[in-house]
Amino acid sequence: MSLVEKGADIKSSNGKLGILMPGLGAVATTFIAGVEAVKRGMGEPIGSLTQLAHIRLGKRTDNRVEKLTDFLPFANLSDFVYGAWDPIPDDAYQSAIKAGVLERALIEQLRPTLEAIRPWTAVFDQKYVKRLEGKHVKKSKSKMDSAEEIKKDILKFKKENNLDRMVMIWCASTEAYQERLPVHDTLEAFRKGLERNDDAITPSMIYAYAAIDCGVPFANGAPNLTVDIPAMIQWAKERNVPICGKDFKSGQTFLKTVIAPALKARMLGLDGWFSTNILGNRDGEVLDDPESFKTKEESKLSVLDHILQPKIYPMLYNGYCHKVRINYYRPRGDNKESWDNIDIKGWLGYTMQLKINFLCRDSILAAPIVLDLVLFLDLAQRAGMRGIQEWLSFYFKSPMSAPEVYPEHDLFIQLMKLKNTLRHLKGEELITHLGIEYYD
Repeated sequence: MSLVEKGADIKSSNGKLGILMPGLGAVATTFIAGVEAVKRGMGEPIGSLTQLAHIRLGKRTDNRVEKLTDFLPFANLSDFVYGAWDPIPDDAYQSAIKAGVLERALIEQLRPTLEAIRPWTAVFDQKYVKRLEGKHVKKSKSKMDSAEEIKKDILKFKKENNLDRMVMIWCASTEAYQERLPVHDTLEAFRKGLERNDDAITPSMIYAYAAIDCGVPFANGAPNLTVDIPAMIQWAKERNVPICGKDFKSGQTFLKTVIAPALKARMLGLDGWFSTNILGNRDGEVLDDPESFKTKEESKLSVLDHILQPKIYPMLYNGYCHKVRINYYRPRGDNKESWDNIDIKGWLGYTMQLKINFLCRDSILAAPIVLDLVLFLDLAQRAGMRGIQEWLSFYFKSPMSAPEVYPEHDLFIQLMKLKNTLRHLKGEELITHLGIEYYD
């Protein structure tokens, strides 16, 4: 994240904002339909910080608390224009019906708007998402050609809709596991890899490369490597583009980043944490493939070590057992259910247990995250920020960070970082919660 002076010169939010989404499935259509419903007074944006949260400014005795929408110059929801790619040709109306997330009556009221959103042909290769089939795809000779075709889609979309700015959010599926390789280390190596169709360059990386080349901020909602490689970070800095990721933190892992800090705060030990869940949407079907699941598993498993710090607290956390399971169960649809069995220990080593059963709605939790990332990334670019936006870690299971620092997973530290960044941008004093001045 580039250094931005306190009290940044934030450019105007006037004008249309294009929202580009690789993937027009459950998450994307729930986001689009939700925003359109909110605009029409047909629902409330519950779950969205940008729409509902307030921020304290100054001392507690100052009684200065502002709503974020009043404190910051966010883009107006009425200025949103949607564009998407998908290997399945269904428009947003058809896709929303198939996803089965929202009530049919609501979708029907939004039908004309949703039908107008038709996906462009996608950059798609089944070797990276084995459980999906799609024929609505680009027929490029090389991956560099694919990037150029995406850029043409972006620039055409901008021109046809008279857009002032754009943001891209990856809402598509989890790709097969990919380790970081030499082709990812430098921009030069990455470009050569695009030309020679290197297998280590996945479709999500091609989208991100094209977005950054067009000056479009990029957020990665899946656990794929995508922009979390040196080449892409370098590219984002050169193009003055903010980027963030990885993997929307919406359900089970969201709760994990609440419970684990609480255990550590009270110095309670952990013997084991078993997490399993079932879901029946497209995401669940994709994750039924072992290679795609491995990508997700790596993201979910990374959380506890960084929060609990077993090397610093070996007596409490060294050697704990952490298991994560995801099972595709078609009848459940988008209504994911998760179970956590947590074996903890307290005073004198006596054992206890926590059991959590979360019956959630996957896309209902993800949609407000997409909205917030759109607005925050647009704000970041208008404030002159570029590169990794660690202050947006709040929204991700596996947050990106500078190479020399570990990622912060604790939800409450992430929220403090996010709000202090906003205070900094607006020239307000940061809040540390020290408070000793009240007792002098």
